[in-house]
Parts: sequence; C-alpha cells; structure tokens
Amino acid sequence: MTEAKTAPFGSWKSPITSDLIVRESIGLNQVKMDRDDIYWVEMRPSEGGRQVIVRHSKGGANTDVIPPGFNARTRVHEYGGGDYVVHQGVVYFSNFADQQLYRQTPGSTPQLLTPTESGAEPTDLRYADAVFDSRHNRLICVREDHRQKGREAINELVAVSADNGEAKVLVSGNDFYSSPRLSPDGAHLAWLTWNHPNMPWDGCELWVGDLTADGELANRKLIAGAVDESIFQPEWSPDGTLFFVSDRSGWWNLYRASSPDQIDCVFEMEAEFGAAQWIFGLSTYAFESADRIVCAFTERGLWRLATIDLRTRSLERIDTPYTEISFVCARPGRAVFRAGSPTSPFSIIDFDLSSGTAQVLQRQSRIEVDPNYYSRAQPIEFPTEDGLTAHGFFYPPQNPEHRAPENERPPLLVKSHGGPTSATVAVLNMINSQYWTSRGIAVLDVNYGGSTGYGRAYRQRLNGKWGIVDVDDCVNGAKFLAEAGKVDGNRAMIDGGSAGGYTTLCALTFRDFFKAGASHYGVSDLEALDEDTHKFESRYSNSLIGPYPERKDLYFERSPVHFAHQLSVPVIFFQGLEDKVVPPNQAEMMVEALREKGIPVAYVAFEGEQHGFRRAENIKRSLDGELYFYSRVFNFQLSDTVESLEICNLR
Repeated sequence: MTEAKTAPFGSWKSPITSDLIVRESIGLNQVKMDRDDIYWVEMRPSEGGRQVIVRHSKGGANTDVIPPGFNARTRVHEYGGGDYVVHQGVVYFSNFADQQLYRQTPGSTPQLLTPTESGAEPTDLRYADAVFDSRHNRLICVREDHRQKGREAINELVAVSADNGEAKVLVSGNDFYSSPRLSPDGAHLAWLTWNHPNMPWDGCELWVGDLTADGELANRKLIAGAVDESIFQPEWSPDGTLFFVSDRSGWWNLYRASSPDQIDCVFEMEAEFGAAQWIFGLSTYAFESADRIVCAFTERGLWRLATIDLRTRSLERIDTPYTEISFVCARPGRAVFRAGSPTSPFSIIDFDLSSGTAQVLQRQSRIEVDPNYYSRAQPIEFPTEDGLTAHGFFYPPQNPEHRAPENERPPLLVKSHGGPTSATVAVLNMINSQYWTSRGIAVLDVNYGGSTGYGRAYRQRLNGKWGIVDVDDCVNGAKFLAEAGKVDGNRAMIDGGSAGGYTTLCALTFRDFFKAGASHYGVSDLEALDEDTHKFESRYSNSLIGPYPERKDLYFERSPVHFAHQLSVPVIFFQGLEDKVVPPNQAEMMVEALREKGIPVAYVAFEGEQHGFRRAENIKRSLDGELYFYSRVFNFQLSDTVESLEICNLR
C-alpha cells in the first residue's frame, strides 16, 4: 500500500461508496428451520425493497422460494415481522401488495389462501406470526382487521383453514396479540396479549388455553405478566413444558412454568435474554433438546451465545466473535441464527454445537473491501445528567490511504437510534458507520437512557422524559469525546430516523451544541403524531410524554415545530411519502418553518417509500445527500462525485 496522503477530515477518498453499498447489500431476518432445511427473508434494495423467502437445502444450495411479483411482508402493526411459516416444506406467507396469505408448495406458483370478503378491500385483513396446527390442518395467527373505516383496527387471534382459507376467531377482546405457540402435541396454545396504553415491553400477559377436538379454545389461564411485567417469546420445550422470558427481576431472564402455580427462573443474571417486540417472530432462545437450550443474551449492549443445561440450571458461554445474535433456532447438535460482529456484517450462521464451528450461509453485505478501512466499534460509558452514566459505541476515522493534518480533530456524527425503545449494536455497518469513518468523519452511536440491553431501570429512564433524557445523553456523549480530544466539538452533527429523528430535532432545537443535523422520517410535532399515527403506537406517547390531552402542555413544549425560532443551524430532512408511522406532514411543517426563518434547510421526499427506505436509489440518495449537505455546511471538499441537492437559505 502506498504512503498515506495528508488530507483534511471529511475529504478522504473511500472505496465504500453508496453505489457499492446498495448494489452489494441486502437485509437479513426471520430465520426458521423446517426438517433439514433452513429458511430466512432477504430484503433486496435492488428489487425495489422486495422481501424474498430463501431456502438453504441440506445439499448446500440457496434458492428463492417465492417468485418475482411476490413480496413476503405483512403490515400488521405496520412494522410487520412474522411474515411466513413453513410446515413440511410448504410455505405460507403474507404478500405485501394485497396483504393476503398465500400457500407455496415446492415446484408450484403461490396460491391465494385467504379470499377477500364481499365489500372489503384486500388489504383490510392482514395476517402475521402464524404457526401451523397439524391436528386441524390450519394456521393460527394474528389478524388485524381494518374493515371498519374511521375506527381503530381490531386485532385478534384467528385460525385459518389450510383447505379453503376460512377464518375462525379464537381469541379477541384485547387491543393486541402476538406469539401464538402450539405445544408439541397440539393440545395447548400459548399467546401474549396487552392493552393500550402499554407497549409489549411495558407490560403484557402470557395466556394458555386447551385446544378441543373441534379446534375451539377452552380453559384459558393467565400464566404470567401484568401491566408492569414484560413477557417475551413463550416457547414449548420438546417435552411439553412452557418457557418464557420475563423482566420481573428487572432483567429479561428465562423462566419455566411447570404449571400455572409453579414458575421458576431457569438462570438468573444481570443480562437481557429478551428484546423489544417491534416486529413479530423475534427469537433469542431455542431448544436443542428437552434438556438443553441454545440462547443469546446481551450484557452492556453486546450479545453473547450460550447453552443452558436444564438439569443442572447451568449456563455455558460459547466463545464466538459475534456481538449481535438474533432469530435463534436449534436442532440436535446445531443452532442457526443471524449474527454480526465489529468486523463482519449480519450473516445467517449455521453453528455446530459440538465442534464450535460456524458456516456462513448468507451475508448481508458482499462488499469486498480491505478490512484496514474498517473502523472498529469501541464501547464507551460516559457521564450524563443526575450523576448517571450512558452508553454508546465510538467509531474513530479509519482509512489507510489518508491521514489528517497535524492538530486537526475529526468532525463527529452522532447517531440516535429509532424506537426509542430499541438499541444500536456493535456490528459492521456500511451505512451507519463505515461510509462516514472511511471519509474521515467520526461516529458515535448512542444507546441513550431508554434503550434496551441494560435492564428495565435503564429502559424506564425515558418514561415521561422523551425529548429530554435521550437528548441529554446524545449531547453529553459528544461532549465527552470532544473534551477527551478525540473529536472537534465545533463540527458536531447529529442524525437519526423515526424516533431518532425526533431526538435529533430536539437536540438541534432545544440545545446549543450540534452545528448541523439530518432527520430521516423524524417526528417534529408530538400532538400531530398522537392524532395521526397507527394503532400499535397510538398510545406510546402516554408513557414517554404523558397522557393526552391531559398533558397537552408537554406535547407542545417538546415539539420542535413550535420552537423553530430557537433553531439556528442547518438541517436536512428525508421522508417517505407513504409513511403511515410518521406521516410526511411531520417533516413538511418543520421544513416550512425553517424556510420562513431563513435557516439553511433541504427536503428530500421519496415517492412510494414508507417508514424507512427500501429502494436502492433512495438509500443511495439519502446517504450521499446527507454527506453533500454536511460538506456544504462545513466547507470540506468531497473526494466523491455525488448528486447535488437544493439547500434553501444557504449562502
């Protein structure tokens, strides 16, 4: 390699281009096992964001299960997940265009299973999170009913006949349901349920019922959970014992219910074996046998792999390079999951439990770049308000071909994750970190108070304080790095998507630290959001802000759109025009306010995009557009040729 060139931070030439990222990257999730075959879902930006079910056969080949023209993606809760189920080689999936269930048998085209009822639109009935009931030849799944226009959707558990698609309601009456799980003998059904204003990570209930010979649900019993106890992933062991994850101790730990009156903790530790149920179908543990569980858990934001011997209740850690592990499945002697590390992107892993060897079945990114260009995540803990500490991952600039002029410190881009009840992970991510660090821009990815992975108390720091705690932690993380001499505090930027966009806009409006920012489909008006969002999150703000309209004053005080006169730094907005979670008017109101005030502002809207960008050309445009915006604001020369965009009021 040639000697490194001296060039200002931000102007370094990088091989990690937006074209390379969108051409060579896919999304990976929803891993499943059926007999000897392994399945997963690939989100392909090059195909307009289409989600394709892929099968890995025992012989080693990866093949697409569903043909072009079909998109395995449900809109239940708008975030989806639980898009498909496999039973003895037959795949049942929800198709995005019409939201109906289809049956895909090997060697044939998908067949419509659920007929549209008279007078209804196809998308009025949506299905997710199915399991196959062999005794009654049917699917048991969550259904979201939008037929009553102008009213809130109805969620329930239904049984859908695999013969003719007829649906029978099994459980209804509560606001939300998830995780229907059948016992091995098919005689019992477990499920989760919760009501407004709770989100599932606030509190939910685990129920069990008996399935009668004619398929009805009888003898329903509450097993665990409450308004202040979160239950995650009920699962039946091969011998018919019910397991689940609960945070009753302050941490999401694993429990066993030998009976409704006999519940005991399988292994107690200050670690999280659960996650926020933003999507259906999440899995952090699975049964390798009746006596052994394969599990993933997170400590201080880093995920680990382990096995638990149920006879001795002992946990044995498995040494792997992975720092994020999810969608865990298992069979005797092996585990399959999605995983990533600071030096490798998300991948589908087939793990041999005896030898400890891993086979990569698919990678999220096929980008071939010299690893010397990769910036490694550095976990940091920094002081924040009220004598507390917060967490994040710091990525310093890294490019073997360049070095900065002496005494220059790099600009900093702070990342505020969405949710806000979620977390960022220390996995090689081209868009979130490497695109920036290889150009000489440092990145701080913040797990602010309210994030998952650090226990219930840390998660509840945000209750009643959204727009305060998260903002303070992002500012204090940046100040911590600046005071340590690792970044230039006078060139600090912040960006985020969805709830992270709200944190970004609050930081730019109500604090005087960051010098520019980018909001990707972010919230600017809490009151408008409360009145216009979808059912799943329609009461979410009750815990994050306060009850509405009783605390209308707080919704006003914490909405950046009402205080645009306080904002005096440049901002760029990216927005999908079909977003039902954060509607476009959230961005447009803020853009107009900044235009009128004379603040430099740019607005990039995408036709056909919803909450989060899925099409290759739009991912590229948002990535390059944000870089271009910062280059104009901070006057650094780009080494890339990127498409320009209009920036109002920029002199």
